[in-house]
Amino acid sequence: MTAEYQVHGSVAVITLNNPPVNGMGLVTRTAAVKGIQQALADDAVKAIVITGAGKAFSGGADIKEFNSPKALAEPSLHTLIATAESSTKPVVAAIHTVCMGGGLELSLGCHYRVAMPGAQIALPEVKLGLLPGAGGTQRLPRVLGLEMALNMIVSGTPVLSDKLAGTGLFDEMFAADADLLTSAVAFAEKIADARPLPKVRDRKVDYPNHEAFLQFSRNTVKAMSGPFPAPLECVETVAASITMKFDEGMKFERERFMHLIQTTESKSLRHAFFSERIASKVPDVPADTPVRAIKSAAIIGAGTMGGGIAMNFLNAGIPVKLLETRQEALDKGLATIRKNYENTMKKGKLTQEKFDQRMALVSGTLSYADIGQADIVVEAVFEEMGVKEAVFRKLDEMMKPGAILATNTSTLDVDQIAAFTKRPEDVIGTHFFSPANVMKLLEIVRGAKTGKDVLATALALSKKLKKTGVVSGVCDGFIGNRMIEQYSRQAGFLLEEGALPEQVDKAAEKFGFAMGPFRMGDLAGNDIGWAIRKRRYVEKPEISYSKTADLLCEMGRYGQKTGAGWYDYKAGDRKAYPNEQVNAMIVQHSAGLGVARRRISDQEIVERLVYSLVNEAASILEEGIALRASDIDMVYLTGYGFPLYRGGPMFYADTVGLPKVLAAIRQYATGHHGEAWTPAPLLVKLADEGKTFNG
Repeated sequence: MTAEYQVHGSVAVITLNNPPVNGMGLVTRTAAVKGIQQALADDAVKAIVITGAGKAFSGGADIKEFNSPKALAEPSLHTLIATAESSTKPVVAAIHTVCMGGGLELSLGCHYRVAMPGAQIALPEVKLGLLPGAGGTQRLPRVLGLEMALNMIVSGTPVLSDKLAGTGLFDEMFAADADLLTSAVAFAEKIADARPLPKVRDRKVDYPNHEAFLQFSRNTVKAMSGPFPAPLECVETVAASITMKFDEGMKFERERFMHLIQTTESKSLRHAFFSERIASKVPDVPADTPVRAIKSAAIIGAGTMGGGIAMNFLNAGIPVKLLETRQEALDKGLATIRKNYENTMKKGKLTQEKFDQRMALVSGTLSYADIGQADIVVEAVFEEMGVKEAVFRKLDEMMKPGAILATNTSTLDVDQIAAFTKRPEDVIGTHFFSPANVMKLLEIVRGAKTGKDVLATALALSKKLKKTGVVSGVCDGFIGNRMIEQYSRQAGFLLEEGALPEQVDKAAEKFGFAMGPFRMGDLAGNDIGWAIRKRRYVEKPEISYSKTADLLCEMGRYGQKTGAGWYDYKAGDRKAYPNEQVNAMIVQHSAGLGVARRRISDQEIVERLVYSLVNEAASILEEGIALRASDIDMVYLTGYGFPLYRGGPMFYADTVGLPKVLAAIRQYATGHHGEAWTPAPLLVKLADEGKTFNG
């Protein structure tokens, strides 16, 4: 049932019931319209109350119907709102817990609104690259005023109902201990005979000198919204609430909504929204798979990575024991955690109470015996198989039965690591990204023998740690680093052919990457990539690499941590300053290879960087390392700084068109290091069939 109908005395109560947040799907809208019509046909009913079951009034659109014909089918949300607004009997919205998007727009179409304290009120459509499309931009300014309504709509940020008490939005705010339904019915009985029925559309938006305020808002929002068109469109549609008559404003809002829904930016944001939700779904691991309780954690290694991982658990209220081999390293790790939290406190983002709570949850030890009872242990030691082997043999010996043994390896074989134990079903990869206490991505690497309950627990834990968990199969580099290796190879080849680091980085950043490949290398540490390449030279001698990065490392230029990498860095300044010595080394290296340097366009730079990601990702998808193309997009959106407004590498390739991507790859295969451009069979197949990765 999606909308329950009951009569309480002279008041009909329509309860939206579409879990989990009473999304305004077609069936729900249909039932609500029928409920209003039924109440109008009953002479004994004097007033109508609309509320929501469970833990929401309504969260807005039903995301299950997003991008489907059902979203616009009749009765549409506009029709439901018009039915409520035109009712000849008063309609009261009884709001609690969550009232967002289309739910708030429905309430604004009702004659009266009553609410409980603590309800989250929002029009969050801008976060999907849209604007409120069912009257929100026209009605909210009429009840909150131009400035407050504009701030809410442009930001999409929820505001607690308590803070809106006394505004024109609510006719009555009930006490926290009141029974909402009883109170709402009593309110409806009280106003049942009041006429004329008040309509938000009949109110006027009054704001002296609104032209100056709106122009200031346009300038501010344009500066802050970057490549996203929706925030500025929100300003224009809200402006219509004061510059146009209501029906004209509604028409304008609809036009701008329909325009935005077709933009690549909105499609990208909606793709990311759904991709994040589907990433936690694994076909052979049912939603009801039992999970193991994680009430305590241990981290092996108190370095930058181990300390950052520990902070994730501390932030979630999970006690952590940090294990190190030397007291000096342990003390340094604990001091770094303390300093990180102190810096957060100085910025006003952490209270003293929270600081004290988190620091009380962390302790250190030099003995494996002290961590044996932890529910999960995460290994964050040096990226070398011999070191991992020693750790996992010790963990197998010391950890209690049922403890999850997790490795933070970024490239190594999780199955080989699991084989060092007598319990491979308890072993899983949890690849955190640096800085681990900041980056949202958690690559969850499923070994051949990883238990389904262990995988389910890791996925549940990722949510508790406020991470986006994406499942990967076992291969060298998993999803993200396997792809970035091809990206880095192309960056190196571009240097050999005629580009310099600054040009490559600027082209990548103009495309939308958070930082280009050479600034990224300097941040991560060029010596890390050097170590991986040295291993590749032995294991896979058939793969070609540019030696330019090796020459850089031989100069001792490891990146920001040494103050010198592809660029120079000054103390306390993260700005990258080009270095003439490095550029001269690059030019000299080209000459040594006999390569005639040429002018390379920014378009070529971007295509080679991005299409190298796409081509490798197609192989990853075909091999089953990634479950779906959207998972690959989430890895790059949350872990590698791929521009959100482009939706991830696979979605971007779909947007460009796979035949066009394939044609470019084949063209680059005829050039310098063309052997790096063998088209992935899946890409060829989909391009030939006119299909997409995310189709």
